[in-house]
Amino acid sequence: MNIITITDHLSGSTARIAPELGFNCFEFKAVIGNQTIDVLDAVPGFEQGGQKASGSGIPILFPFPNRIRAGKFSWKDQEYVIPGTDKWGNAIHGLCMDRPWRVVRQSDDFVTGQFQLSVDAPERRSLWPSDFVIEVDYELVRSRLRARFRVSNPGSVQLPWGLGTHPYFKLPLGKNSSVESCLVEVPARQRWELENCLPTGRKLDLTDDNDLRDGAYMSRLKLDDVYTDLNFDGPQFDCLVVDERAGLQVTLTCPPIFREIVAFTPPNRAAVCLEPYTCPTDAVNLQAQGMDVGWRVLGPGQEFHTWIDLSAGPVIA
Repeated sequence: MNIITITDHLSGSTARIAPELGFNCFEFKAVIGNQTIDVLDAVPGFEQGGQKASGSGIPILFPFPNRIRAGKFSWKDQEYVIPGTDKWGNAIHGLCMDRPWRVVRQSDDFVTGQFQLSVDAPERRSLWPSDFVIEVDYELVRSRLRARFRVSNPGSVQLPWGLGTHPYFKLPLGKNSSVESCLVEVPARQRWELENCLPTGRKLDLTDDNDLRDGAYMSRLKLDDVYTDLNFDGPQFDCLVVDERAGLQVTLTCPPIFREIVAFTPPNRAAVCLEPYTCPTDAVNLQAQGMDVGWRVLGPGQEFHTWIDLSAGPVIA
Protein backbone atom coordinates (compact mmCIF):
# COMPACT_ATOMS: atom_id res chain seq x y z
CA MET A 1 0.00 0.00 0.00
CA ASN A 2 1.42 3.36 -1.07
CA ILE A 3 1.20 5.83 1.83
CA ILE A 4 2.17 9.46 1.28
CA THR A 5 3.53 11.56 4.16
CA ILE A 6 3.61 15.34 3.88
CA THR A 7 5.55 17.47 6.37
CA ASP A 8 5.72 21.12 7.37
CA HIS A 9 9.44 21.41 8.02
CA LEU A 10 9.16 24.61 10.06
CA SER A 11 6.85 23.10 12.70
CA GLY A 12 7.33 19.36 12.25
CA SER A 13 3.59 18.78 11.67
CA THR A 14 2.83 15.75 9.48
CA ALA A 15 -0.11 14.19 7.64
CA ARG A 16 -0.44 10.75 6.04
CA ILE A 17 -2.68 10.04 3.05
CA ALA A 18 -3.71 6.71 1.49
CA PRO A 19 -4.39 7.33 -2.24
CA GLU A 20 -5.55 3.74 -2.80
CA LEU A 21 -8.15 4.08 -0.03
CA GLY A 22 -10.17 6.99 -1.41
CA PHE A 23 -7.32 9.51 -0.96
CA ASN A 24 -8.09 9.33 2.75
CA CYS A 25 -6.01 11.54 5.05
CA PHE A 26 -6.04 9.17 8.01
CA GLU A 27 -3.42 10.85 10.21
CA PHE A 28 -2.68 14.50 11.05
CA LYS A 29 -0.20 15.29 13.81
CA ALA A 30 -0.05 19.00 14.52
CA VAL A 31 3.05 20.23 16.34
CA ILE A 32 2.73 23.34 18.50
CA GLY A 33 6.01 24.19 20.20
CA ASN A 34 7.12 20.98 21.92
CA GLN A 35 3.65 19.45 21.94
CA THR A 36 2.07 17.15 19.34
CA ILE A 37 -1.69 16.89 18.93
CA ASP A 38 -2.87 13.69 17.24
CA VAL A 39 -5.95 15.14 15.53
CA LEU A 40 -7.51 12.31 13.50
CA ASP A 41 -8.77 8.91 14.61
CA ALA A 42 -8.39 5.77 12.50
CA VAL A 43 -8.97 2.13 13.31
CA PRO A 44 -5.72 0.18 13.80
CA GLY A 45 -4.33 -1.05 10.50
CA PHE A 46 -6.60 1.12 8.35
CA GLU A 47 -3.74 1.99 6.00
CA GLN A 48 -3.19 -1.70 5.25
CA GLY A 49 -6.64 -2.00 3.67
CA GLY A 50 -9.56 -4.27 4.41
CA GLN A 51 -11.27 -1.83 6.79
CA LYS A 52 -14.55 0.07 6.43
CA ALA A 53 -13.89 2.94 4.01
CA SER A 54 -16.06 5.40 5.94
CA GLY A 55 -14.71 4.50 9.38
CA SER A 56 -11.37 6.31 9.65
CA GLY A 57 -9.54 9.55 8.97
CA ILE A 58 -11.23 11.87 6.48
CA PRO A 59 -13.38 10.00 3.93
CA ILE A 60 -14.25 12.16 0.90
CA LEU A 61 -17.96 11.98 0.02
CA PHE A 62 -18.79 12.79 -3.61
CA PRO A 63 -20.94 13.23 -5.73
CA PHE A 64 -23.35 12.95 -2.79
CA PRO A 65 -22.74 12.95 0.97
CA ASN A 66 -24.53 10.53 3.26
CA ARG A 67 -27.55 8.67 1.88
CA ILE A 68 -29.84 8.52 -1.13
CA ARG A 69 -33.15 6.85 -0.26
CA ALA A 70 -33.11 3.26 -1.56
CA GLY A 71 -30.35 4.40 -3.91
CA LYS A 72 -33.00 5.74 -6.31
CA PHE A 73 -33.39 9.16 -7.89
CA SER A 74 -34.55 10.77 -11.13
CA TRP A 75 -32.58 13.31 -13.14
CA LYS A 76 -33.68 14.88 -16.44
CA ASP A 77 -36.45 12.29 -16.79
CA GLN A 78 -34.07 9.35 -16.35
CA GLU A 79 -34.14 6.98 -13.40
CA TYR A 80 -30.94 5.97 -11.62
CA VAL A 81 -30.37 3.19 -9.10
CA ILE A 82 -27.23 2.98 -6.98
CA PRO A 83 -26.81 -0.29 -5.05
CA GLY A 84 -27.76 0.20 -1.41
CA THR A 85 -25.14 -0.60 1.20
CA ASP A 86 -26.56 0.50 4.55
CA LYS A 87 -28.91 -1.65 6.66
CA TRP A 88 -31.99 0.03 5.15
CA GLY A 89 -30.86 -0.47 1.55
CA ASN A 90 -29.86 3.16 0.97
CA ALA A 91 -26.88 4.22 -1.14
CA ILE A 92 -24.35 5.96 1.08
CA HIS A 93 -21.38 8.33 0.88
CA GLY A 94 -20.86 8.69 -2.85
CA LEU A 95 -18.88 6.87 -5.53
CA CYS A 96 -15.20 7.62 -4.84
CA MET A 97 -14.64 7.05 -1.10
CA ASP A 98 -13.75 3.36 -1.53
CA ARG A 99 -11.78 3.49 -4.80
CA PRO A 100 -8.11 4.28 -5.56
CA TRP A 101 -7.23 7.83 -6.59
CA ARG A 102 -4.30 8.96 -8.71
CA VAL A 103 -1.61 11.26 -7.30
CA VAL A 104 -1.07 14.04 -9.85
CA ARG A 105 1.12 16.52 -7.88
CA GLN A 106 3.33 16.18 -4.83
CA SER A 107 5.95 18.06 -2.82
CA ASP A 108 7.25 17.83 0.76
CA ASP A 109 4.26 19.67 2.26
CA PHE A 110 1.64 19.23 -0.47
CA VAL A 111 -0.12 16.46 -2.40
CA THR A 112 -2.96 16.40 -4.94
CA GLY A 113 -5.17 13.43 -5.67
CA GLN A 114 -7.52 13.08 -8.63
CA PHE A 115 -10.51 10.85 -9.26
CA GLN A 116 -12.47 10.66 -12.51
CA LEU A 117 -15.52 8.44 -12.50
CA SER A 118 -15.14 7.09 -16.05
CA VAL A 119 -11.41 6.42 -15.54
CA ASP A 120 -11.09 5.27 -11.94
CA ALA A 121 -14.43 3.47 -11.49
CA PRO A 122 -15.79 2.88 -15.01
CA GLU A 123 -18.15 0.19 -13.71
CA ARG A 124 -19.95 2.96 -11.81
CA ARG A 125 -20.24 5.45 -14.67
CA SER A 126 -23.84 4.41 -15.48
CA LEU A 127 -24.89 5.15 -11.89
CA TRP A 128 -24.57 8.95 -12.27
CA PRO A 129 -25.93 11.37 -14.88
CA SER A 130 -22.52 12.76 -15.88
CA ASP A 131 -18.88 11.87 -15.70
CA PHE A 132 -16.97 13.99 -13.16
CA VAL A 133 -13.49 14.86 -11.96
CA ILE A 134 -12.72 15.72 -8.35
CA GLU A 135 -9.28 16.88 -7.25
CA VAL A 136 -8.25 17.35 -3.63
CA ASP A 137 -5.09 19.12 -2.42
CA TYR A 138 -3.79 18.52 1.07
CA GLU A 139 -1.29 21.12 2.25
CA LEU A 140 0.38 21.62 5.64
CA VAL A 141 1.06 25.14 6.91
CA ARG A 142 2.43 25.03 10.48
CA SER A 143 -0.31 23.38 12.58
CA ARG A 144 -2.96 23.76 9.87
CA LEU A 145 -4.07 21.17 7.32
CA ARG A 146 -5.82 22.76 4.38
CA ALA A 147 -7.94 20.76 1.93
CA ARG A 148 -8.78 22.39 -1.43
CA PHE A 149 -11.48 20.83 -3.62
CA ARG A 150 -11.95 21.23 -7.38
CA VAL A 151 -14.99 19.70 -9.01
CA SER A 152 -15.21 19.72 -12.81
CA ASN A 153 -17.57 18.39 -15.43
CA PRO A 154 -15.76 16.82 -18.41
CA GLY A 155 -19.00 15.50 -19.89
CA SER A 156 -21.57 16.88 -22.35
CA VAL A 157 -24.54 16.97 -19.94
CA GLN A 158 -25.21 18.61 -16.59
CA LEU A 159 -23.46 17.24 -13.50
CA PRO A 160 -25.57 17.22 -10.31
CA TRP A 161 -23.53 17.03 -7.12
CA GLY A 162 -23.07 17.49 -3.42
CA LEU A 163 -19.80 17.30 -1.45
CA GLY A 164 -18.96 16.31 2.09
CA THR A 165 -16.17 15.03 4.27
CA HIS A 166 -16.40 12.72 7.28
CA PRO A 167 -13.49 13.53 9.65
CA TYR A 168 -13.02 11.48 12.82
CA PHE A 169 -11.51 13.60 15.59
CA LYS A 170 -9.53 11.74 18.23
CA LEU A 171 -10.38 12.33 21.90
CA PRO A 172 -8.95 13.49 24.20
CA LEU A 173 -6.47 15.93 22.67
CA GLY A 174 -4.00 15.86 25.59
CA LYS A 175 -2.14 12.80 26.91
CA ASN A 176 -3.19 13.38 30.52
CA SER A 177 -6.77 14.36 29.76
CA SER A 178 -10.06 12.46 29.33
CA VAL A 179 -12.98 12.27 26.94
CA GLU A 180 -15.21 13.65 29.70
CA SER A 181 -13.29 16.95 29.66
CA CYS A 182 -13.89 17.41 25.93
CA LEU A 183 -16.73 19.33 24.33
CA VAL A 184 -17.91 20.06 20.81
CA GLU A 185 -19.30 23.28 19.39
CA VAL A 186 -21.31 23.78 16.18
CA PRO A 187 -22.99 27.14 15.31
CA ALA A 188 -26.26 25.59 14.11
CA ARG A 189 -29.77 26.68 15.10
CA GLN A 190 -31.75 23.73 13.72
CA ARG A 191 -31.47 20.11 12.66
CA TRP A 192 -33.29 17.99 10.11
CA GLU A 193 -35.90 15.57 11.41
CA LEU A 194 -34.66 12.06 10.55
CA GLU A 195 -36.36 8.70 10.19
CA ASN A 196 -33.93 5.80 9.72
CA CYS A 197 -31.19 8.39 9.06
CA LEU A 198 -33.16 10.06 6.23
CA PRO A 199 -34.65 13.59 6.39
CA THR A 200 -38.42 13.82 6.43
CA GLY A 201 -38.25 17.35 5.03
CA ARG A 202 -39.00 19.01 8.37
CA LYS A 203 -36.52 21.08 10.36
CA LEU A 204 -36.58 20.95 14.15
CA ASP A 205 -35.52 23.38 16.84
CA LEU A 206 -32.70 22.21 19.08
CA THR A 207 -33.12 20.79 22.58
CA ASP A 208 -30.81 20.61 25.58
CA ASP A 209 -29.72 17.15 24.37
CA ASN A 210 -28.47 18.30 20.97
CA ASP A 211 -27.79 22.05 21.12
CA LEU A 212 -24.07 22.52 20.41
CA ARG A 213 -23.96 26.30 19.97
CA ASP A 214 -22.31 27.03 23.32
CA GLY A 215 -20.38 23.77 23.46
CA ALA A 216 -21.62 20.48 24.90
CA TYR A 217 -19.61 17.91 26.84
CA MET A 218 -19.00 14.57 25.18
CA SER A 219 -20.09 12.76 28.35
CA ARG A 220 -23.73 13.67 27.66
CA LEU A 221 -23.82 13.41 23.87
CA LYS A 222 -25.11 10.59 21.69
CA LEU A 223 -25.41 12.06 18.22
CA ASP A 224 -26.14 11.12 14.64
CA ASP A 225 -27.75 14.39 13.57
CA VAL A 226 -27.80 16.60 10.47
CA TYR A 227 -27.48 20.20 11.70
CA THR A 228 -28.51 23.17 9.56
CA ASP A 229 -29.31 26.89 9.71
CA LEU A 230 -25.75 27.83 10.61
CA ASN A 231 -25.39 31.18 12.36
CA PHE A 232 -22.14 33.11 11.90
CA ASP A 233 -20.68 36.45 10.84
CA GLY A 234 -18.08 36.88 8.14
CA PRO A 235 -16.95 34.74 5.19
CA GLN A 236 -16.45 31.47 7.12
CA PHE A 237 -17.47 29.59 10.25
CA ASP A 238 -15.79 27.38 12.84
CA CYS A 239 -16.74 24.13 14.53
CA LEU A 240 -14.67 23.22 17.57
CA VAL A 241 -13.46 20.21 19.50
CA VAL A 242 -12.17 21.52 22.84
CA ASP A 243 -10.21 19.63 25.50
CA GLU A 244 -10.57 21.86 28.55
CA ARG A 245 -8.23 19.90 30.81
CA ALA A 246 -5.44 19.91 28.23
CA GLY A 247 -6.12 23.51 27.17
CA LEU A 248 -6.18 22.45 23.52
CA GLN A 249 -8.65 22.70 20.67
CA VAL A 250 -9.13 21.53 17.09
CA THR A 251 -10.89 23.95 14.76
CA LEU A 252 -12.77 22.96 11.61
CA THR A 253 -13.14 26.06 9.41
CA CYS A 254 -15.43 26.11 6.37
CA PRO A 255 -16.88 28.60 3.87
CA PRO A 256 -20.68 28.91 3.83
CA ILE A 257 -21.18 26.58 0.87
CA PHE A 258 -21.00 23.93 3.59
CA ARG A 259 -24.49 24.59 4.88
CA GLU A 260 -24.97 21.40 6.92
CA ILE A 261 -22.85 19.77 9.63
CA VAL A 262 -23.42 16.16 10.58
CA ALA A 263 -22.42 15.45 14.18
CA PHE A 264 -21.83 11.77 14.97
CA THR A 265 -20.56 10.07 18.09
CA PRO A 266 -19.34 6.64 16.93
CA PRO A 267 -20.23 3.97 19.50
CA ASN A 268 -17.53 2.37 21.64
CA ARG A 269 -14.90 4.79 20.37
CA ALA A 270 -13.07 7.80 21.81
CA ALA A 271 -13.84 10.03 18.84
CA VAL A 272 -16.37 12.45 17.42
CA CYS A 273 -17.23 13.28 13.80
CA LEU A 274 -18.09 16.80 12.65
CA GLU A 275 -18.88 16.45 8.95
CA PRO A 276 -19.28 19.49 6.67
CA TYR A 277 -21.76 18.95 3.82
CA THR A 278 -22.86 21.22 0.98
CA CYS A 279 -26.34 19.68 1.21
CA PRO A 280 -28.29 17.38 3.53
CA THR A 281 -28.78 13.66 3.25
CA ASP A 282 -30.94 12.60 0.24
CA ALA A 283 -30.68 16.10 -1.22
CA VAL A 284 -31.33 15.00 -4.81
CA ASN A 285 -34.74 13.64 -3.81
CA LEU A 286 -35.57 16.51 -1.46
CA GLN A 287 -34.87 18.97 -4.27
CA ALA A 288 -37.24 17.02 -6.53
CA GLN A 289 -39.91 17.76 -3.91
CA GLY A 290 -39.29 21.50 -4.36
CA MET A 291 -37.05 22.10 -1.33
CA ASP A 292 -34.05 24.44 -1.27
CA VAL A 293 -31.36 22.06 -0.04
CA GLY A 294 -28.16 23.27 -1.70
CA TRP A 295 -28.08 20.58 -4.39
CA ARG A 296 -25.72 21.91 -7.05
CA VAL A 297 -25.29 21.56 -10.82
CA LEU A 298 -22.25 22.07 -13.05
CA GLY A 299 -22.67 22.54 -16.79
CA PRO A 300 -20.39 20.87 -19.34
CA GLY A 301 -16.86 22.21 -19.03
CA GLN A 302 -17.56 24.07 -15.79
CA GLU A 303 -15.48 23.88 -12.61
CA PHE A 304 -16.08 24.72 -8.95
CA HIS A 305 -13.52 25.36 -6.17
CA THR A 306 -13.90 25.29 -2.38
CA TRP A 307 -11.87 24.45 0.72
CA ILE A 308 -11.86 23.24 4.34
CA ASP A 309 -9.23 23.90 7.04
CA LEU A 310 -8.27 21.86 10.11
CA SER A 311 -6.09 23.54 12.70
CA ALA A 312 -4.94 22.67 16.21
CA GLY A 313 -3.61 24.77 19.05
CA PRO A 314 -4.25 26.23 22.52
CA VAL A 315 -7.82 27.01 23.56
CA ILE A 316 -8.82 30.48 22.44
CA ALA A 317 -10.88 32.17 25.16
